[in-house]
Amino acid sequence: MLTSIEIPEGVQSISTAAVSQCRNLTTVYFPTTLTSIGYCAFTWCKILDNFDLLHTNLQEIDDQAFYDCSELKSMTIPDSLQTFGDNVSGACFNLVPASIQPRDANMVVAYLRTKQ
Repeated sequence: MLTSIEIPEGVQSISTAAVSQCRNLTTVYFPTTLTSIGYCAFTWCKILDNFDLLHTNLQEIDDQAFYDCSELKSMTIPDSLQTFGDNVSGACFNLVPASIQPRDANMVVAYLRTKQ
């Protein structure tokens, strides 16, 4: 039963659906080298409750990357983020306002659209 993942330094991308449906996953440690999170990468990780990407070099979060992570309460995103896909945090009904440090207001608008 997978409950924690530490993605090693040097990894730059998390592929499409790479960790999808890991229903017991609670913790993910991201490397500073991370630049992109793929489509549905963490979809349906039901008890994952937060993710902190602030220390990464993240530039892109693809569509539905954290879709239906129903216990997700917080996410922290670095100012290096350039692309915030559609419905990234859709169906994450416990998610409180994120700590987003975007390059422009479009990132905030994209996040808020996922909360409707």
